[in-house]
Amino acid sequence: MSGVKKLVVMLMALVSLTAEAWAGTGVSASNVAAPNLIVFLADDLGYGDLGCYGHPVIRTPHLDRFASQGMRMTQCYSASAVCSPARSAILTGRTPHRNGVFTWIAEGSPVHLRTSEVTLPELLKQAGYETCHSGKWHLNGLFNDAAQPQPGDHGYDWWLATQNNAAPSHENPENFVRNGVPVGRMEGYSAGLVVSEAVRWLKEERDRSKPFFLAVWTHEPHYPIKSAPEYRAQYPDLQDDVQREHHANVTQMDAAFGALMAALDEERLVDETLVVFTADNGPEGDGIKSPGRGSTGGLRGRKRDMHEGGIRVPGIVRWPGRIPAGSESAVPMIGSDVFPTMLSAAGVDVPGDRVLDGANLLPVLTEASREVERSQPLYWRLQMAPNAKIAMRVGDWKILADDKLEQFELYNLREDERETTDLKERELERFAELKSRLVAQTAAIEAEGPDWWKTWGANGGQVPKEGKSGAKATEKSGRKKSGVK
Repeated sequence: MSGVKKLVVMLMALVSLTAEAWAGTGVSASNVAAPNLIVFLADDLGYGDLGCYGHPVIRTPHLDRFASQGMRMTQCYSASAVCSPARSAILTGRTPHRNGVFTWIAEGSPVHLRTSEVTLPELLKQAGYETCHSGKWHLNGLFNDAAQPQPGDHGYDWWLATQNNAAPSHENPENFVRNGVPVGRMEGYSAGLVVSEAVRWLKEERDRSKPFFLAVWTHEPHYPIKSAPEYRAQYPDLQDDVQREHHANVTQMDAAFGALMAALDEERLVDETLVVFTADNGPEGDGIKSPGRGSTGGLRGRKRDMHEGGIRVPGIVRWPGRIPAGSESAVPMIGSDVFPTMLSAAGVDVPGDRVLDGANLLPVLTEASREVERSQPLYWRLQMAPNAKIAMRVGDWKILADDKLEQFELYNLREDERETTDLKERELERFAELKSRLVAQTAAIEAEGPDWWKTWGANGGQVPKEGKSGAKATEKSGRKKSGVK
């Protein structure tokens, strides 16, 4: 065979493989190039905290504009009601109790995202992507310590991060680490600093011959909140200083998001970049004594709660020319879906050696389909939840249970998204079916989780409290038996 014929055969094979990778996504293979990928994650942002999600006061002009350019998801969920587990699911496509990051990770905790998990940046890097993380990490207890994996061990070429919150607050934080080296005091406010790092990497550090994956995870509006005077000044009529600080903090995050989108525009990267904006869980506070700490949009529960207000979050996706501008979807989606969706967009295969809880959303995002093909139901579990500890959604139905799987609740979310009417006594057949499925699903997930879950479960089912004392109380026993890396 001549050299020309060999080249033709190779090109035809490449086209065929590309077409297979995009089959069913609604995107023509002839228009496909490996897109850039961005995940922008807000912290403790409630479902009702953005203007485009109905907040009557908070100003979010950049995200409102972004929503008009892409798809706004009205039933978007975090994979947990607290931050660390939600983040682990985004990176692995696996529900938190399966991937091992089952709780909020206190400083010094043995819990961490293990290298046995295959992460989104790791797979994309192997496929030729440049990768960067900027912002909150919160996926290990021993941050910047070789005893546990750090962002660079999970596939990031470049990273600027904190273990958990920006300290002492969002203003002039002192606890950032860049590529393993502590940065010291940084002048400014966290969201702006995190985005500035991402923009600098985009413009100066990355290899421009490669597509990129960029994770930008702000601390805003997680407490302790501190907002710049220019954003506080936008709420002169608010008498409650806590409310003013919170609303200004969301606007501060929105401005940082706008700066990142402006940088994409300046670099002429908008059309070739898939951007996902979402949040890690519902808003902080009780909503009664602390009404200024975010809005659930009227949904029941808040952060840490298995009811909708603790897990339903904003979700907006933009990819010009692929995702219709100004579109909206009520298809239930969850944080673990980010993993297979972005891999599909990049033409990268998902791992075939493990259970994935996430599903590829590209057919829904491109409006090629109104349904998501799921092998696993939407599932949540959180030991520190104030009431029900476990929840599962199948179709319009959501079942909740205590940790012993003895007490249950059942709701039809299509008719009752505020979860006001428990239907388990009326829908006996459906309840029995979902109860059986929830018990089986929980057992399967527990069997796959790492040893530290069993260790801590044997210790009275307790998890670290949000402070160093709780971490110290469980740290020794957790490390002694975990045997995980």
